Amino acid sequence: MQKLDQDKPFRDVMDGNGAVVEAVRLCDVQVIAAYPITPQSHISEGLAKASANGEIDSEYIKVESEHSAMSACIGASATGARVFSATASQGLALMHEMLFAAAGLRLPIVLVNCNRALSAPLNIQNDQQDSITERDSGWIQLYCETAQESLDTTVQAFKIAENPSVMLPVMVCLDGFVLTHTVEPVDVPGKDDVKKFLPDFDSKIFLNPKKPMTIGAFAGSDSYTEFRHENEEAIQRSLKVIKDVDKEYGKLIGREYGLIEEYKTDNADVILITIGSVAGTIKEVIDENEYGSTGLIRVKCYRPFPKNELLKALSKAKVVAVIEKDISLGLGEGALYSEIKGLLYNSNNKPKALNFIVGLGGRDVTSKYIKEIIYNSNKALDSKVQEVTWVGLKEEE
Repeated sequence: MQKLDQDKPFRDVMDGNGAVVEAVRLCDVQVIAAYPITPQSHISEGLAKASANGEIDSEYIKVESEHSAMSACIGASATGARVFSATASQGLALMHEMLFAAAGLRLPIVLVNCNRALSAPLNIQNDQQDSITERDSGWIQLYCETAQESLDTTVQAFKIAENPSVMLPVMVCLDGFVLTHTVEPVDVPGKDDVKKFLPDFDSKIFLNPKKPMTIGAFAGSDSYTEFRHENEEAIQRSLKVIKDVDKEYGKLIGREYGLIEEYKTDNADVILITIGSVAGTIKEVIDENEYGSTGLIRVKCYRPFPKNELLKALSKAKVVAVIEKDISLGLGEGALYSEIKGLLYNSNNKPKALNFIVGLGGRDVTSKYIKEIIYNSNKALDSKVQEVTWVGLKEEE
C-alpha cells in the first residue's frame, strides 16, 4: 500500500474497505465516530490509526455502540463539522432511531454501510437486507459495484450531502466481503483535485453559543406533516444534485456512474435489474450471449428512486427480471421488485415482471444461477413462469 500521506494520484491494489479509508482521508473529514463490526472493522481501524498518527486532521470519537456513534455524528454535524461513520448489519439496525433523527434534522452526514445479513440466525456474510430495511429513513442511498466505485462514491457523497438544496445524510453501500475484503486495482485521486472538487464545508446553519438556536425541537400535529413533506422535497431535489455532482467528478477525475447503469439494454427483450456487486457476474454471463437478447440495469441510486431513468430504460422491454439480495417478509417478494412492479403499473409499456431472490446470508450467486435466471426470463416471453423464485433454495429433507 502507498503511504497514508500520499497527496498525488496513484494506483494501488486494495480492498473496498481500504478504498473507503483513502476516500475519507482525501475529504478532510473533521469528526469520525464509528464502532467496529464485521465486515466494516477495517474502516474504523484504518481511520483510527490515521487519526492517532496525525496522518489526518480528524477528531476520532471512540464510542461504546453504533447508536452512540450516530449520536456523536449528529452532535458534531449540528456544529457545522464534516462528519463520517461506517457500520454494518446489526450496527446499522442499532442506529435505526438515530438515522431518522439525522435525516429529520437535515444533517449532511456520510455513512458507509458494509452490507451484511441481519440476525437471527446470526450470519456475518453478505446480503442487502440491512440497508434496504432503512430505505424509508430519509437517507440518500447509493450502492457500489466495485472498490473503485466505493472510493469515488464516498468522495461524491460529501458534496451531495452538503449541497444547500439537499442537506441530507448519505449512505454509501458496499457488499460485505465481496467488496470490503476483496482486493482490486484502485485509482486514488490526488488531494489537490479532490480539494478542488470538494472545498471545505461551510455550513450556513449550525449550533453557535454566540447565536443560540434550537435544533430538533418538538413538532406537534400542527407542523409535523410539513416537516416530513420538506424532507421528501429535499430528497427529490437530490436527484439532480447527484447527477450534477457525478458529472463534475467525471470531468475532473475521469469516472462517472449515473443514477443507473445500462448494460447492453439497447433492443433487449429481457432486462435484468439488480443492485451492487452481483452486477459484475451478470455482465459476464450476458456477454456469453446464450439466451437471446438480454440486458442489465444496475440501480446505483436507490434512494431517491430514479423513476424517470428506469421508465425510459425499460420502455421497450418485454420481460423485466429483478435480482436482489433481500426479502420483504410477509409480502413474499423483494423490496426492489415491489417498487419496479409499481413503477411499471402506471407505465405505457407493461412488460412481464419477475423476481429472483438470491444470495441471502452470503450464499454464492454463481454464473450457473444467473444462467438459470436468464433462461427462465427468456422463457417468460412465450409462456407463463413463476413470478417469484428463490434461487438455489435447498429442498427440505
